[in-house]
Amino acid sequence: MNRRHFIMTSAGALAAARRASSSPSDKVRIACVGLRGRGKDHINGYAKLQNVDLVALCDVDEAVLNKAAGKVEELTQKRPATYSDLRKLLEDKSIDAISIATPNHSHTLQTIWACQAGKDVYVEKPCAHNMFEAKQIVAAARKYDRIVQQGSQSRSSVALQEAVQKMRDGLIGEVYMARGLCFKWRDTIGHTPAEPVPAGVDYDLWLGPAAKHEFTRNRFHYNWHWFWEYGNGDLGNQGIHELDIARWGLGVTYPTKVSAIGGHFMFDDDQETPNTIMANYEFNDGGKKKMMEFEVRHWMSNHEGGIGEAKSKSGKIDPNTIGNLFYGSKGYMAIDGYSTYKTWLGKEQEPGPERTAGGNHFQNFIDAVRSRKRAGLTAEIAEGAISTTLIHLANISYRLGRTVNFDAASYACVGDKDANEMFTRHYRQGFVVPKLA
Repeated sequence: MNRRHFIMTSAGALAAARRASSSPSDKVRIACVGLRGRGKDHINGYAKLQNVDLVALCDVDEAVLNKAAGKVEELTQKRPATYSDLRKLLEDKSIDAISIATPNHSHTLQTIWACQAGKDVYVEKPCAHNMFEAKQIVAAARKYDRIVQQGSQSRSSVALQEAVQKMRDGLIGEVYMARGLCFKWRDTIGHTPAEPVPAGVDYDLWLGPAAKHEFTRNRFHYNWHWFWEYGNGDLGNQGIHELDIARWGLGVTYPTKVSAIGGHFMFDDDQETPNTIMANYEFNDGGKKKMMEFEVRHWMSNHEGGIGEAKSKSGKIDPNTIGNLFYGSKGYMAIDGYSTYKTWLGKEQEPGPERTAGGNHFQNFIDAVRSRKRAGLTAEIAEGAISTTLIHLANISYRLGRTVNFDAASYACVGDKDANEMFTRHYRQGFVVPKLA
């Protein structure tokens, strides 16, 4: 391990030197890791950028890997190198950065490996599978001086940046509460039996840090979100976006108190995580108390504050309500999805400023890789990690069935041994997330 670490860090130094001496016209050489679902968006996103070469792909599923390689060749007219094992890919000294869209339980370890190899990293949300990992991923970015971005693309939205600034400027007065809404149509996943691992799948690499378990279809592509070993429920799937926006808009960091209740309703299936959950957070940043409410619903629901109504007005019924509401002393604001905000002001709720405008989170990452300026990232890993902890604290409260009191200074739940034991997990040999902080 020491020899390999030396080789990786030496390779990283060489790559950094190459970047530092290269002209501004040189392209960032990037590799995409995890190529199904969100990984397809990574491929399409980078392929459109003028200052990027998408040179390598990595996935543990050979069928997915080959299909993605064909797509990249179609988009760029170049055949990328392909890998099933990320550690082999990281030995390529010419690769500047990797973009991770693997399951949640692998995010932190893969990011640390990449940082040790001298690569910059774009890692999907949530950046960490548990509280312990949220500290280690930031420590790795700092120790190895890497540019690391969490995939919270809302932070790059021009409209949402404007919305947050208007709240800072007092448009809706003193903002005392935010609500995150994650009402998303989720059907039952049913039951799937244990079966042989499909041909071409390296299941051991897929499991990574997680405990060994017989292969089932429900524990693999996408439905891994609903198992505690790999995912974090819809709080850590769709919900992390809205949690991050809520925290950003409120201008707070860590909560002091978290209480969550919920359950798995209606369906008899393999899902372990709740499909309905209500989480309440209390913040006390700088002596100013603020509140956040977050709700996940999995089935039929109403729209709120106009959120989710845009498609319905165009003639299509949208069953989802994904967004945020902010309440202040002079009015309230609704954020719909990732790129629209509207406001209503005064007792009469007169329409106020509104805007729809997106942004390019991938370009933001590439720009920071080229400039070497961490401050240019809109979702720098330290910010991403704080929002990620809100997921984990709510899930811990839900699983324990009680309120947890969190102390940011000690990074622990005060006087709660059971909660603190849930901050980490048992890691399989060869896939241990190192303690760096």
